[in-house]
Amino acid sequence: MNSPTLSIVIPVYNSEASLPPLIEQLSALLPELTEHFEIILVNDGSRDGSWGVMESLARQYEAVCAINLMRNYGQHNALLCGIRVAQYEVIVTMDDDLQHPPEEIVPLLQKLDEGYDVVYGTPQQQQHGFWRDMASQMTKLALQSSMGAETARKVSAFRVFRTQVRNAFTTYQSPFVSIDVLLTWATTRFTSVIVRHEPRRLGESNYTFSKLVRHAVTMMTGFSVLPLQLASLIGFFFTLIGFIILLYVVGGYLLRGYSVPGFPFLASIIAIFSGAQLFALGIIGEYLARMHFRMMEKPPYVVRTILGKDNP
Repeated sequence: MNSPTLSIVIPVYNSEASLPPLIEQLSALLPELTEHFEIILVNDGSRDGSWGVMESLARQYEAVCAINLMRNYGQHNALLCGIRVAQYEVIVTMDDDLQHPPEEIVPLLQKLDEGYDVVYGTPQQQQHGFWRDMASQMTKLALQSSMGAETARKVSAFRVFRTQVRNAFTTYQSPFVSIDVLLTWATTRFTSVIVRHEPRRLGESNYTFSKLVRHAVTMMTGFSVLPLQLASLIGFFFTLIGFIILLYVVGGYLLRGYSVPGFPFLASIIAIFSGAQLFALGIIGEYLARMHFRMMEKPPYVVRTILGKDNP
C-alpha cells in the first residue's frame, strides 16, 4: 500500500468528553501510516465546552487544526468547511463520538489504493435505536437518485476520498449541503468496506429522527428532480382517473338514461383532485424555496476562528 499524506476532518458538536481520547488515538496511529498528516476539527456551534477543549488540543498537538464556526450550520456544512481547508492528498472524514475506530482507517486506505476515488466504511451492525435506523434508511433512499442504489446503501459518515475530488465543488455556495451528493459530481468510482462500529460510550447522538428526515427531504429537493417527476406521475395518474370517471358518467347517461347521483360522490372527487394538486404545488414550492435561498447567496458556513497548522 502506498503512504499518501492524510487530512482527517472531524465535525464537532457537544463532544468535549470524547475529543481528547479520539485525538490521542489518532496521534498514536497516524505516524505509522504516513509521514505527513493533519487533524482538522470543526466546531459546529457546540453548546458545551468543546471549543475550549479544541483550543487546548491545538496547542498540545502540532498536527491539530481547530476551526470555530460562527453558529451551528449542520454536520455536512461543517464537513465542507474542513474539506476545503485540508492540505494533503487523501481526506478522511469521521465522527467525533469514538464510534469510528481510528485503526479502521487502514482497510479504507487499502481499498482506496486499488484505484477508487471514494471508499465508505460501512458498519457491520448499526449501533442506533429503531427510529434512528429507520431515518438513516430514509436518508439512503433519498441518496439513491443521485448515487445509485448500491452505493447509497453503503453510505457512511466514515469515508476516505482523494482530495482532488473536491475540485468539483470548490465554488459550491448554498446553505443546503450533502457531502455524499457533492462527491458524485466528480467521480463514479465508489466502493465500501465493512468496518467495526463501536457503541456510543459518551453522550447521546445529535442526529434525531426529525433531523434525519429533514436532511433526506433536503437531499431529494436540493439535489434531485425525483420529487418533480413523482408530482408529474401523480398528475398523470389522477388525470387518467378523471377521464375514466368521465366515461363512466357519460356512458351511464347515454346507455341507461341516468347520471351519477349524490353530493358525496362529487365532494370526494373534488377532494381527491384538490389533494393531488396541493401535493404537486407543495413539491414545486420546496424547489422554489431552495432557488430563493441560493439566489440570496447565503453561505454554507462562516468561520469565526482558526487555530493550529500555521494559524495563530
